[in-house]
Amino acid sequence: MLRYILLGFGLVVLCLLVWNVGPGNIYEAASNLGLSTLFLILIPSVLMYVIEAYGWKIVLGQAAQGVSFWSLLTIRTAGEVVNMTTPTAFIGGEPLKVYLLNKNYQVPISEGGASVVIAKTTMTIAEVVYILGGVAVGFWLLGSGASAGQTIAAALLSVGLLVCSIVGFVFIQQRGLFASILSLFQKLQIRIQALEAQEEHLRSIDHTILNFYSEHRRPFYASIGVYFVGWLAESLEVFGIIYALGGSISFLAAISIGAFAVFIKGGAFFIPGSLGAQEAGNVLLLQAFGYSDVTGITFALLRRFREVVWIGIGLVCLALVGKRRLSKGHRAESPS
Repeated sequence: MLRYILLGFGLVVLCLLVWNVGPGNIYEAASNLGLSTLFLILIPSVLMYVIEAYGWKIVLGQAAQGVSFWSLLTIRTAGEVVNMTTPTAFIGGEPLKVYLLNKNYQVPISEGGASVVIAKTTMTIAEVVYILGGVAVGFWLLGSGASAGQTIAAALLSVGLLVCSIVGFVFIQQRGLFASILSLFQKLQIRIQALEAQEEHLRSIDHTILNFYSEHRRPFYASIGVYFVGWLAESLEVFGIIYALGGSISFLAAISIGAFAVFIKGGAFFIPGSLGAQEAGNVLLLQAFGYSDVTGITFALLRRFREVVWIGIGLVCLALVGKRRLSKGHRAESPS
């Protein structure tokens, strides 16, 4: 029930933003963009998805030998649909990825589960580095005076808390992530049958994660580097959208805006699709960099357009991997 309330609140905020800026002004700014421009705006997001799929493949290691890169990209895109459309802190699609790897390509649950946990960790570490770099660039570009300095200071404090959370998350993984969760629930006398039924698999995932951190440090750091390049593609999208809207922008400013935009979206994870909060944050962000509110809301809506496109692509990918699973099931049932 709460998610519907938050979704409704976000929709109201978005409508108020559009009304305040003026639908006519937004239409005029967007109407100057042709189909070719919209296509070009989507290219950085294609790079992001491809690069991030490779970052996952690195930590999947030997278990990925029987999975082609494009199959892995399809599974990841299908899982990201769940992350993008549900208020699950961008982790709701991870179990789906494990399930699809296991059912379609017989990747053991321990290997697949460990890979999504480690990939989420390396991606988040790269994200924090990207945000810290963007905040530092923003501090240099905007200075420390007035509201800009306060915004950057607040962002630094928030990112500092995020860094501590990541360090704590890695520490818990090394002590047994799922074992710690199960132990906590036992101490609190909370029984979740779904978790208890999978206890053996969960402890096996813990063992695989621990083995990865102790024996595969090079792939761990390589995955962080690959994901960081993927986050930089976010800045390329920022650069392309603002340039298409007729604004002048340096790539350093694009890095800073992209980093803050990622931070804003992550901070609104509890709202389905970050609706309303993402748009309001982007408008304020671009105003801080000297752009008009028309450019800000059009920028936000174009990024939302990109998300809608990828939701559609993700649903197609989900249908494809589901069809593959069904066809394999039919082949297994057919007489030899």
